Order: sequence, then structure tokens, then C-alpha cells
Amino acid sequence: MKTACLCALALCLIVPFASTSAASAANKPVASKYDPQALFAPFHYDNAVNRYRGADGRPGPDYWQNRADYEIHATLDAKAKTLTGTETITYTNHSPQALGYLWLQLDQNLYQADARGNFTRDRAPKLDQHTDGDVITEVKVETGHGEVAAHYVVSDTRMRIDLPQVVAGKGGVVKLRIAWHYTIPGAFGGRTDWFHTKNGDIFEIAQWYPRLCVYDDLRGWDTAPYLNSEFHLEYGDFDYSITVPSNMLVVGSGELVNPQDVLTRTELQRYEQARHSDKTVVIRSAGEVTDPASRPKQGGTLTWHFRMHDTRDVAFGASAAYVWDAARINLSGGKHAMAQSAYPVESIGKDGWQDSTQGVKYTVEFFSRYTGVEYPWPNAIAEAGIAGGMEYPGIVFDWWKASGYTLFLLAVHEVGHSWFPMIVGSDERRNAWMDEGMNTFVDAIAHAEWGKAHDGQFAPKKDSEYAPLTGDPAKDIVKQVFGDADAPPILTRADAIKEKYRHPITYFKAAYGLTLLREQILGPERFDAAFRQYTRDWAFKHPSPSDFFRTMDSAAGEDLSWFWRGWFRHNWKLDLAVTGVKYIDNDPAKGALVTVANLDRFAMPATLKVTYVDGSSTNLRVPVETWMQHTQFDVPVPGGQRIRNAVIDPDGVLPDVDRANNTFTAGK
Repeated sequence: MKTACLCALALCLIVPFASTSAASAANKPVASKYDPQALFAPFHYDNAVNRYRGADGRPGPDYWQNRADYEIHATLDAKAKTLTGTETITYTNHSPQALGYLWLQLDQNLYQADARGNFTRDRAPKLDQHTDGDVITEVKVETGHGEVAAHYVVSDTRMRIDLPQVVAGKGGVVKLRIAWHYTIPGAFGGRTDWFHTKNGDIFEIAQWYPRLCVYDDLRGWDTAPYLNSEFHLEYGDFDYSITVPSNMLVVGSGELVNPQDVLTRTELQRYEQARHSDKTVVIRSAGEVTDPASRPKQGGTLTWHFRMHDTRDVAFGASAAYVWDAARINLSGGKHAMAQSAYPVESIGKDGWQDSTQGVKYTVEFFSRYTGVEYPWPNAIAEAGIAGGMEYPGIVFDWWKASGYTLFLLAVHEVGHSWFPMIVGSDERRNAWMDEGMNTFVDAIAHAEWGKAHDGQFAPKKDSEYAPLTGDPAKDIVKQVFGDADAPPILTRADAIKEKYRHPITYFKAAYGLTLLREQILGPERFDAAFRQYTRDWAFKHPSPSDFFRTMDSAAGEDLSWFWRGWFRHNWKLDLAVTGVKYIDNDPAKGALVTVANLDRFAMPATLKVTYVDGSSTNLRVPVETWMQHTQFDVPVPGGQRIRNAVIDPDGVLPDVDRANNTFTAGK
């Protein structure tokens, strides 16, 4: 194999421009949709640079972010299928403005019969798939003279609370007390629900308490209603207690503060053993699920107390049916966390949920290494239910009948969301690709790394989220996205993307775009450094797409505006071709000019492989800058002998929509 770059450079030095021009005249231009001025025009980021957000994508010197701390006490009525609670919210206003009112999210109102979300989903709920939503029974605000009842207005899934006095900017604090209850939706809940198993009902409780909307420098109060896209939340500390029937186990976000009150002596010993074991330790076995001795109290209720610091949300699962196991997670510097799984006996089987905890453990350890931000919380829990695959800080709800590859992919993907958006707190309701796409991208690398260590097991990633048709993303993106003229671009508001396109665009195309940046444009070293910069800079903050784009441009040292425009803002297609070969002065010994053309609207750097008649070959790099001024270009190729063929993108790593024109065979 010849050294492509040196050979190409040498040839550029020895071939006179006049000869190049004369030779290329024989390689006639071909029809092309490509416009260099369109792809490489100045790219205007949506959010302007200011003292809050810097030109290099980092938080600016005056970046601010409000905070919401919660103390919650809730009771689960397993028979009535209701959750009743009171919460105290301490809200800190770090913004420069005083605030006279607050906006909160009431996500349970999605299940009301007249909810806006009923009219935006691809399938409307059935007539019996509704609840009364959040029933607010009390809203009070703490003042210097005690608590006073506050005026509030509920609008769909939002609630505005008018404050009796403004909360000052730059550090002012206000306390709210809210009492509420709601009926837990059944299987139709989607992300929060209850369902029946042979040893008891399983409750998956999420979006369960009134919670603050984000107030930020981009749009003030972000009051986008809950239509079905996910969440945008402020960070804070949570102290919450869940009272349940005594025969139930509860697994929840954060640290279990009172294990001595809710576990038996044997379970406590196993729980402590799991903290120090890389192998999975069973805390409550399948055989113990129906044994009353597996609970410290018979009859009545028990209260499970949890705390979680610096989180945007909490969720929990509760059931008498849980098998429960755990293992140690190893982080850097001797730090540890604990991986846990809770599941019914029906989930045990060949490659079943008894393997879940090791998948959770692997995911946390891998994502911590790759992102450069270590897992910050004491526990990472996978709970088995019918939510199917849904992520919350510290806990995920995964499909209870999953096994093998499906169980592994659920663990990696859902637990991977601990970073995007649980640590890097992007707005899922508007920019779902910033969590789903970024997470799927790292998720695909995690599959590959697992496969390397386990004889190819679970690798490469091939599922609805990434390369679903063949496992080859370059081929699959052409069929799934570029073959559909109605497919929306990545930079489409999440709620405006139909379910048909949610996985192909928000997950797959966004993730594959990052893969192309890493593997074909920047290289792993530059990409990984820039991606880690973004993750570190925006941990526990609220980045916008502009912040990400600017970070990658600056930290990777590359103007990527052409890529953001063609791949993210548009669904512009790539069609590279080789259209001719011409020898310099008709003498193969002097070298040749291979004409490459760009026939569609997008561009990519590419490899040009030239194979000679004796079977030897040379690879030359055609950089993306080739297409800043040209729709076709004559690439100088070292001489010595005649050329058999020339092919652009010989390894098929680019999303080229027409590979039939990638190869030019001499003499044909």
C-alpha cells in the first residue's frame, strides 16, 4: 500500500497547472444538484453569544440557573390505585429578575379526557384511558408572617402560582407547600402505570409530584405543555418518603436512608454484601417473594425514606412481587456506587432479568469513562415493568419480559440516559435529539466495547434506535431517512415529530451524525476531547443546541457549520461519484487525474482508492474543503502504470445514496 498523502502532495508539486487543466477537459462535467455556496454559507446559531453563554460553547461568566429543592411525603394506596402527597418546595431565584409568579408542571393532567396531548399523539387514547389528573387540594406560600394561601391557575399540564410578594433576583428564596392526589393510570400510562403479576401488582411511579418549570436566559419561563415528549426540569436536592403496605418493596432514585426500618436483618446483610461485590448478590430471592418472613413487619404500612442530591427528578417502583439483587459499581479513585435490579419471578429465565444488574454495572462504568463525567449518585436501578424502557435519574423502567440482547440494550440505553439528559440537562421537550441521539451514540460504542470483551456478544448495536435494518448505519440511514421525502430534519421540535420518524430521526440520524463526526471527520482523539468538554461544561446545567455546536467547533478545532447545516438543519443527501480517469499527456507513467463529483446537496470527506492493473493500490484523501468551490474535482494520482479502477468511499462508511456511481472502471 502506497502512502496516500505523500504521494498526492508530490504529484501536486510535479504536475503543471496547465497540464491539469488540459487533461481534465476530457472529463466532462456531470449534472449535479450540489451548490457549494448553499452548504458552506455562514451558519447562524439560534442562540446569540452573551455573558450567559460563550462563543466557545461554554457557560459564560454570568451564567445563572435557578434551583428547586423538594421535600415530599407520599402514600400509595395499592387497593384504590391512588397516590396522595404533600411537598415543600424551596425555590431559589438566581436570575437577574424578580419573579412575581411561578410555573409548575402537572404531568398527570396528560391523562385527563380533554388534555392537549390527546390530540397530538398518533393514536388517541380509548375512552376508558383517562383519569382526573392531578387534584390540587392546597397551595400555600411561606411569608415573613407565616403561610398564606396562594392564588393559582391550572392550564392543561401547567399551574401558575401567583406569589403574595415577589421573590428577588440573584438569590431570592421562596417556599411553597402543595397538597395533591391522583389516580395512578393503568397500562395506558405509558411512562407511569400499574399492572398485575402473580405475586402482586407492580407500580411504576413517575411524573408524580408538581414540579417547577425551568426559568432561564433563553425564553424565561419554559411552559411547553406535556404532550408526550419528555421533560425539562430544574436541579435540586430531594428528600422524599413513600409509605406503602408493609409487604411491598420500594426501589427509588437516590439513597435509601432507612434500610434498617424496611429490610429484614438478612436483607440488610445481603444489601451490605452487595456494596462490596462485583458479582451479583441476591437481596430477596424468588423463593422468598411469597415468604412473609422476607418483610420486617406483617400488616400495616412501612415508610421508605430516600435522598438524592443534585438531580432534576426522582421516580420509584413499588411491589410485593419484586425479586431484588445488586452489585458494586467501580468508579475512579476508589469510589463506588451500587447497581440494582428489581423484577417479578416471571422475568427470570434464559438470559433473563437475573442478568440485569451486570448490564447496569457495565453501563455506569463505561459511560463514566467515556464521557469523562463519573456517575454522581449512590445507586443505579433497573426496575422491571410495562413502561418498556423509560429513564429517570437513578432508576429506569425496563420491559419485564426482556431477555438476552433486548435486556442488554435496555440496560445500556436507559441507564446511559443518566448522562443525557439527567446530568447534562438539555430540554427534551424541544430538543429530544440532544438526549436520545447523544445517548444512542455512546450506547453504540458501549455495545462495540462489550462485544470486544465477550466474543462479539450484543455487538454491533442493531435495533430500532440504531441501524435497524442491516446493522450497517451507512446503508440503513439511506433507506430509513433519505428514501423518505417527508422525513423531518433533526432540528425539529420534539412534539412536531411523528412517531413514525421519532426513532429514525431523533435517535438514529442524530447518533449516526455523531458517529460520522468521530470516525470520518474529526477522528476519535479530537472528537472525544470535544465531546467530553461539552459533557463536563454542561453537567447539571441547561445547554442549547447552539452551545453544543459551538463547543464541538471550538474544542475540536474545526468549523463544522457545513455539517450542522446539512445533517441537522436539513436532510441533505450525499452522492459522491467517480466520473472519469485521464492520464497526464496520455502517459500512465506521468500519473493520472481521477475526476470525482458531488451530485447531491451534502458533502463529506472521503477516501479515493485507486487500483492499478497489477493489483496494487493507493488511497488518497479527498477533504471536505474540496467541495467549497467545486461540484467536481480532478484528483492527481501517482503514475507508473495503468489504472484498473477508482472508487470513492471504498469501505462504504459514508451515507451515499447511490453507490452504483462510486466506482469508475478504466476502459468501460
